Amino acid sequence: MLRLLGVLFTVLFAIATAILVWPQFFRLEDTFPIAQIIASRALVVGALLVVAVVALLLMLARPLRGFAASLLIIALLGAGATGVIGGMRGVGTGSLPAKTDAALRVLTWNTNGASVSAEKIARVIEEQQVDIVALPETSEKVGEQIALLMRTAGNPMWVHNVNIRPDVSNGPQAWQTTILISAKLGDYSVIASSRDGSSNTGSVPSVVAMPVDGSGPTLVAVHAIAPRENAMSRWRSDLAWIANQCPAGDFILAGDFNATLDHMASFGSDGGTMGRCHDVASSTGNGMVGTWPASIPALAGAPIDHIMASSNWKATGSLVIDDAAGSDHRALVAQLEPAR
Repeated sequence: MLRLLGVLFTVLFAIATAILVWPQFFRLEDTFPIAQIIASRALVVGALLVVAVVALLLMLARPLRGFAASLLIIALLGAGATGVIGGMRGVGTGSLPAKTDAALRVLTWNTNGASVSAEKIARVIEEQQVDIVALPETSEKVGEQIALLMRTAGNPMWVHNVNIRPDVSNGPQAWQTTILISAKLGDYSVIASSRDGSSNTGSVPSVVAMPVDGSGPTLVAVHAIAPRENAMSRWRSDLAWIANQCPAGDFILAGDFNATLDHMASFGSDGGTMGRCHDVASSTGNGMVGTWPASIPALAGAPIDHIMASSNWKATGSLVIDDAAGSDHRALVAQLEPAR
């Protein structure tokens, strides 16, 4: 009877390990609680290694040796496979390449409301030579303060904002998303469906801005709801909406997707990560560097903030800025070059 239970437990452990290593195969990557568990592949590796250590200790008892050896092999295989996947996505690069005349630099930073000052954000924009800034959970007022600072620094930027509850004064900044666009890129306008909410992420807003003269990329500052147990359907709906923002054409998406590459497995088309857009961090060596929460080491965190671009652009570098300056998210910067 004990042997039968051991075999059953081993089989169940093998299935659970396979799900955590590659949940997309089982189509469980966007279901509770798998979505939450796989958000940090580093923690999955750590948990499997703990199981391996326990299995090694159990092997000291002769009656449990076969059972423990099976667990050890499964745990090591799972940890190894997860580590290989993480290594392929990239565990960190330290700098961006030199900025060329044709390059665009994009920054996304969920500032957690007023946790990060306008002065700090402006300083990062200036230091990183950023042209497009996506700021989920940042008010229009803060965006205007940043723009004034950038104008003083000689890099004027236009401010665009969507507030899902403009009728509420002093509401949570999570109800707002702000995007700043360098004046060098020309005039942009937020589309009406973003402002009135007729086509937008459901609970926290995103911003879709298009060039007024039709020349240049459509820019989408993204904010999806977090995948809490009672919000899973809304989270999946937000991801589907975000994917739809990158059809064929010239698009750049940046923001807090509240999703990792694993969660996005079913939302790409024609080889894209989300719609036809490709994830920049994973193509430039930073795909496994966590942006949230900023209170733990980056490699243990969840890479849920992203910059994505259509095939009109080639990613030449990315950087996760370790200093979160009081936010619970780290900022992500990427350099894009015209593909043609």
